[in-house]
Amino acid sequence: MGEVVLPESALYGPQTQRALNNFTISDQKMDARFISALLLVKQAAAEANRHLGLLPTAKAEAVIRAAERLADEEMMCHFPVPMLQTGSGTSTNMNANEVIARLAELEGIELSANDEVNMGQSSNDVIPSALHIASAIQISTEVIPALTGLRQIIESVAATHRHVVKTGRTHLMDALPIRFEHELKAWSSQLGDNIDRLTTSLNRLKKIPLGGTAVGSGVNCAPGFVEQALQALKRRSVVEFESMDSAYKGLSSIDTVLEASGQLKTCAVSLMKIANDLRWMNSGPHSGLAEIRLQPLQPGSSIMVDKVNPVIPEAVCMAAARVIGNDLSITIAAQSGNFQLNTMLPLAANDLLNSGELIANASTALGEKAVGPMEVLEDHMEEPLSKTPVLVTSLTPHIGYMKAAAIAKKAREQNRPILEVALEETDLDPEFLTRLLDPRYLADGGRG
Repeated sequence: MGEVVLPESALYGPQTQRALNNFTISDQKMDARFISALLLVKQAAAEANRHLGLLPTAKAEAVIRAAERLADEEMMCHFPVPMLQTGSGTSTNMNANEVIARLAELEGIELSANDEVNMGQSSNDVIPSALHIASAIQISTEVIPALTGLRQIIESVAATHRHVVKTGRTHLMDALPIRFEHELKAWSSQLGDNIDRLTTSLNRLKKIPLGGTAVGSGVNCAPGFVEQALQALKRRSVVEFESMDSAYKGLSSIDTVLEASGQLKTCAVSLMKIANDLRWMNSGPHSGLAEIRLQPLQPGSSIMVDKVNPVIPEAVCMAAARVIGNDLSITIAAQSGNFQLNTMLPLAANDLLNSGELIANASTALGEKAVGPMEVLEDHMEEPLSKTPVLVTSLTPHIGYMKAAAIAKKAREQNRPILEVALEETDLDPEFLTRLLDPRYLADGGRG
C-alpha cells in the first residue's frame, strides 16, 4: 500500500493516517461518547488479558493508563478519523489501538497496537460493543434523568393549578371543559410511558457481543476473556453489562440499536406534542388563546417592537425533527447487515448518540425554560367557559340532542351564557340545571 507520512505531533499511526487520506467525504468525527466507550473496552480487555496471564502486568497497566488519559475531552483531538469511514469502524478501532500504543511507548513500554492492545478482539465485536456501551450509559445517566426531571416539573405545575378549569379542544375547536391539571398530567403520562419504553430497551442494550471477534465464533479470544472483561467493565461503568446471547447476532445486526432509536423517536414525538401545545396556549397575547405566558427570553423580531416568541418550544420541535430524521438513517443502517457484519456501524453510533443528546437537552430546556417558569393565566382560561355552547352536551340526556342544539345556537347568536338561555328554554329545576352546566362538573366527567 506504500508509505504514509505522519504529522510530527501525531500520536496515531499509519492505519489512522490512511483513513484520513481515504475518507474525505465528511469532516464530522466520531462522537466523543463513543470514543470514551471504546476506551472502556480497551481497558477491560487489558485487564482480562492480564488476569489470564496473556499480557504482562506492565503492558496491561500501560494500556489502562493510556486509555484513562485519552478519555479526557482535550485528548479527543487524537481521534481524527471521520464518521463516514469503513462500515465496520475498523479505522476508529485501530486509531485507538495506535494511540494507546504510542502513549505507552512514550512511557518506555513497547506495545503492539494489533497484537497486544487489540488482543482477543476484532473491530467487528469491539465497535458494536462500544456502540451499546455508549448508548446504554447515555440513556441511563442523561436521557432518562432528563425526561424524569421534565415530568416532575409538569407534575408540580399541575398540582399547583389543579383548581383551574379551561376549555378542552378537539380539532383545535372548543370542546368540553377539562381541568388544566388533567391536560398537564396527560403530558406527564406520555413521558412516563417513554421512560418505561427506554428502560425496556436499555435491558437489551446492556448485552454486548464482545468476544465474538471477527465473525461471532470467538477465534483468537481466550477462554475466560469475556467473563473477565465484563467484570472489568462492571468496575468501571455505571451500567452493568453482560454477554449477548449470540455474538453472531451482535455482529451481523443492530436491531437493538434500531429499537433504542425508535424509542427516542417516540420521545421526540411526545416532546413535539407538548411543545406545540405550549405554543398554542401561549398564542396571542391579545388575539390568540393566551392561556399561559411563557417566560420572555429574547426579542422576537428585528422589526416588530415588543414581540416575544415561544423560542424554547420552537427549538424543541426542531430537535425532535432531527431525532426523527436520525431514526430514518439508523433504520437504513440496520438494513445493512449482510451475513456476519453490519456495515453502517459508525453512522448508527453517531446518530443514536446525537438523538440521545437532543432528547436529554430538549427535555431539560422545556422543563427549566418553558413549563417551570410559565405564567398560568387562570382568569383568561375560565372567563369564556360560561358562554361556550359545548356546555349543552350535558343536557342532551334530559332534553334531547335537537333541543340542546337549539339552546346552543340561541346562546351563540345572542352572546349570552348557556345557563341563562337554558333557564328560559327548559323546565328543568334551576338548581339541577346549574349543576349540569357547571364547567367543573363537566370537567370531572359529569360526576359529583
